[in-house]
Amino acid sequence: MVENGEIKITGSMIEKVGEKGSIEIKKDDKVFDFSGLTIMPGLIDAHLHFFGGTSHDLMDWVTVNPQTAMLRSTLDAFRLLSSGFTTVRSLGDKTSIALSRAFKNGELLGPRVFSASYSIAQTGGDDDPRILPIDIANRLSYSYYCDSPWECRKAVRLCIRDGADVIKVYASGSFAGGGKIKRELTVEELSAIVDESHEAGLKVAAHAYGEEAISNVIKAGVDSIEHGLGLTEKLAEEIKEKNMCYVPTLTAYALSKNKGSEERKKLIERHFNEDMEIAKEKKLNIVAGTDLVGISEEPHGLNYLEIVHLSKYIGNLDALKAATVNAATCLGINAGILKENYIADIIAIKGNPLNDVNELEPNHVDFVMINGKIAKLNGILMPFGV
Repeated sequence: MVENGEIKITGSMIEKVGEKGSIEIKKDDKVFDFSGLTIMPGLIDAHLHFFGGTSHDLMDWVTVNPQTAMLRSTLDAFRLLSSGFTTVRSLGDKTSIALSRAFKNGELLGPRVFSASYSIAQTGGDDDPRILPIDIANRLSYSYYCDSPWECRKAVRLCIRDGADVIKVYASGSFAGGGKIKRELTVEELSAIVDESHEAGLKVAAHAYGEEAISNVIKAGVDSIEHGLGLTEKLAEEIKEKNMCYVPTLTAYALSKNKGSEERKKLIERHFNEDMEIAKEKKLNIVAGTDLVGISEEPHGLNYLEIVHLSKYIGNLDALKAATVNAATCLGINAGILKENYIADIIAIKGNPLNDVNELEPNHVDFVMINGKIAKLNGILMPFGV
């Protein structure tokens, strides 16, 4: 954050940061006065989805009309940008790869979308719509299914062919398909995915519920552990030793805490207590990710809630870091800090989030700059930039 200071932007980068009055202002320079506002880096959500659906039903996610899903996802992108999120990482869906490409081509102002394209999973896993015949499920799913190390390598190659910025793998079941949570894919299969991804210069984000799944992805060498329900002290020490990111996605669980099976409720209750206390105690590299999917009851734009939830465990400053510098490091992007030679992703907030992270509520976001272009000014979204 910058207090009583100045920032000079040249093109898409921060050229200089200094005390007020220390930066030379030239005749043609545009000058903005943010007196009374808090200036900070653009926010990052390291785990979400653009399903374009209307509910948490798996069949809704895989059967929604593609054109409808794309339209809804584009509107979700605008909501995210307006709420101060300049970068997001979408971990498995059928629309985010187009959003990622549109941003890179200058056709979408923002947010910057790191897309996994399709996720990678085993046949018959929890995200496999098993009610459908296998050929139809394969055609409609947002995952590529694989059942051996070589098939897993091919799935990674399919994601790379799509233009993926990151690889997402399901190392365990989830709550999407119901049933008992168990590990999915073997260490050999996971290791093949990691090796193939790293060879292509891509990081691997692993969905993992339960001790066995978390242990497996640590052995395989993934870059970030998503959700991480069932964390133990020993596993946390291994995560810390390997410098992996831990993305607890508290928001999705908080919004639906009392729904589902008794097993689900117990796992979530543990996640909000033991898991997070262990993550705090072991000083894991905690990264903000919501796992929001953009349905009407839980729309994108509420993503700041992850910072609010995290602040209860690690305090306001570290929760803000989880959604800026920590998340940028996790994604491998030169952003998340107001510093020379960093990407000019900047927001201005009415209020001071260091004192109260609830000040990040979307209506308090007065100004948004992404890549040096103004996307929101005086509280008004400008989807084509200034």
